[in-house]
Order: sequence, then structure tokens, then C-alpha cells
Amino acid sequence: MPRKNTPLKAGALNGALVIYTDGACSGNPGPGGWGVVMYHGKRKKEMFGGEKDTTNNRMEMMATIKALEAIKPGFEGPVVLFTDSTYVLKGITEWIHGWKKRGWKKSDKTPVVNKDLWQELDALNSKRNVRWEWVKGHAGDPGNERADELAGKGVPKG
Repeated sequence: MPRKNTPLKAGALNGALVIYTDGACSGNPGPGGWGVVMYHGKRKKEMFGGEKDTTNNRMEMMATIKALEAIKPGFEGPVVLFTDSTYVLKGITEWIHGWKKRGWKKSDKTPVVNKDLWQELDALNSKRNVRWEWVKGHAGDPGNERADELAGKGVPKG
């Protein structure tokens, strides 16, 4: 289940950098893509990319990493990042604390999968005031739908 945040109040996103991220994979593993759409006031930035041999979870994570890397130096405002991946949301807001305490091992003592990306995401997240939000995928949310389209564009063809 997604993390339960207090509901966003009307106007809560005013002035915030609002980010939607998504990942896609053609086969799992297989060719995959990531997409990001960022909104700040009237400005919008879109990005996408991909890899020939990856997994859906890695692409979901890569989208959030690329989004946080794209924030301009000196931006100190709030960031609200929407993801439809409970893996990413729970990983960065809940599970990561235990993984770090256990030396990047899960509770069953096995290594954390995607440790390289989790460490990168953790480092980026620690430098920002990010509010992580879950959004239901493929449910008509315009930001999520656009991030999904961009992730599809990022999947390498052939």
C-alpha cells in the first residue's frame, strides 16, 4: 500500500516544483525507457531516455534520478514528486532506512536489488526537500499520462 501522506491542501502546489515520473519496459527484462515531466509555475520541462537491457523497476528509479538531477542548482523551493511505482515510493520513504542500517541488506539478509540506483537516489533525495506522492497509473492524471508517453518514447527500438 502507498504511504499515507496528509492530503494536499488547495494551493499546496503553488510555487512548488511538481514532477511526474514513469518507467516502461518492453519485456521485463528487456528494452526500457523512463520519462519525466516537470512543472514550475508556467514552465514545463520534459525528458526521456532508455536502455537496451533493463527492468521496469530500474526505469522507474532512473526517471526519479534524472528528474532530481535536472533541478537547477540553487533551487530551494519545495519539490513534489509523483510516481505510480509503489516500489520507488516505499523504497525511498520506508525501506531504505533499514537497508542502510543493515549494510544494504534486506530484512532476510539478501542484498538489496538495484543498490546502485538506490544509493544514487538516496544521495539526490537527501539534498532536496522532496515530498513523495503516489499517483494511480493509467487513470487519467495528465502529468502521469504524459510521463508514461515519454517513457514509451525512451524505449530503444530494435
